[in-house]
Amino acid sequence: MSAAGLCAVVVVVFLLAFYLLHRYGDLRKQHRLVLLGTLLSWYLCFLIVFILPLDVSTVGVHEPTTHNSKSKLTNVANVCVKPWSYIPDHVLPVFWRVVYWTSQFLTWLLLPFMQSYARSGAFSIVGKVKTALIENAIYYGTYLLIFICLLIYVSAHLKLRLTWYVKLQTIGITAANTWGLFLLVLLLGYGLVEIPRSYWFSSSNSFLLAKTYFKVAKLATEKASAEEDLADVMEEVADLNESVRFNHSLRKCVDTIMTKCPIRYQQEMGRNLESSPCEGPSIPTKSGLIKLHEKVISAVQRHNQTQVQWSLLLDKAFHLEDIAKSQSTPVRVITKTFSPNHLGWVRRFIYTPTVGGFIQGQNLQFAVEVNRLMFKFFSSGNVYCC
Repeated sequence: MSAAGLCAVVVVVFLLAFYLLHRYGDLRKQHRLVLLGTLLSWYLCFLIVFILPLDVSTVGVHEPTTHNSKSKLTNVANVCVKPWSYIPDHVLPVFWRVVYWTSQFLTWLLLPFMQSYARSGAFSIVGKVKTALIENAIYYGTYLLIFICLLIYVSAHLKLRLTWYVKLQTIGITAANTWGLFLLVLLLGYGLVEIPRSYWFSSSNSFLLAKTYFKVAKLATEKASAEEDLADVMEEVADLNESVRFNHSLRKCVDTIMTKCPIRYQQEMGRNLESSPCEGPSIPTKSGLIKLHEKVISAVQRHNQTQVQWSLLLDKAFHLEDIAKSQSTPVRVITKTFSPNHLGWVRRFIYTPTVGGFIQGQNLQFAVEVNRLMFKFFSSGNVYCC
């Protein structure tokens, strides 16, 4: 029963990571290796946060025991009782090594390779793997060259005798953690100020509505730019579709590119192909098809991202407008202009117009003010401790 707390945390955190993956990902369309890598990376991140308190409580049990042994006290009352979250001494060192090196493997090798593989425009698995290896070799080769130059400089000026197990391994681990620590300090410094500030302004619905209008205007420009880029790329694909006929050796590559295009463009290209009687003036090369394939993947991904962001932002804007209209009426009932389709049936059943009007009134403002003061207190405490 000594490892009951550890086992419970491991299971609960896995269920939490799987729920988030199911909530924000499409389990049916995505590849299993992508789902496994994403689930494992999220699982390890949450696991570190939830296991750390257990580690601290285990260390707290050892410190009084060590103190009692040094002072040679035999009083039974001074012996610490092991809590339910106590973990044996031999478990945590192995656990942290597994978590650390697995996280390093995912961060520096597997996930960057998978990203390059997904963005690659090659038409075969071997070609995608080759492209991903070349991109990562260039990226990490540059960092390795900088690291070697700094290492030579430090060893020459400080006259260090570098050994693998003592100093060189420590320097390598420190360099690998530098980027994560830099991001941690940067995001922590931003969050200590921005989170209380955002809660402070969240109590004003007029401010949120004005801020949402500004985001809508900015996102509308990005959405129009993404649509223009996608239309330009689709014109190139349409010309390519008319140039390369079905009896050509590169037709399979063209069909692969066509499958990455949106359905409405595929239908339009199919109708234009039937009305085009002859081949185009120029036949592209395979390297040109690979570059075009990369452009199609990038343009479609950017277009899909802006479409999703646009839909969510419009739902938020309509919701804030409905709240503003309900606050100007004596009856605090929110009349929805549009009903979002992405909400679950549980939220639709519970969040009725009457309940929404009650929550979005003075009760929400009071809760936001309490949260603002609480986060401000935590931020001030963290700054003082640092």
